[in-house]
Amino acid sequence: MNLELLTPSKKLFSGEAKLVKVPGSDGSFEILNNHAAIISALSDGELKVETESGETLHYQTSGGVVEVKNNQVVVLVESIVK
Repeated sequence: MNLELLTPSKKLFSGEAKLVKVPGSDGSFEILNNHAAIISALSDGELKVETESGETLHYQTSGGVVEVKNNQVVVLVESIVK
């Protein structure tokens, strides 16, 4: 699936991912290939990305939203620290 990880000031990641774990407002959840369409608010917490190349990235987020549709994941966060 294709992932776009964005803040208001820059694009932090753009590429293929095997797994994205986000801190949803009602608890964290994982997004895998062929996930059902969803839009969710995000809380402060850890965002985890497992890339197709096997790299695991961890970010600390402070709120935002995630949209998943047709294997396209867009994560918009207020701020992030890698």
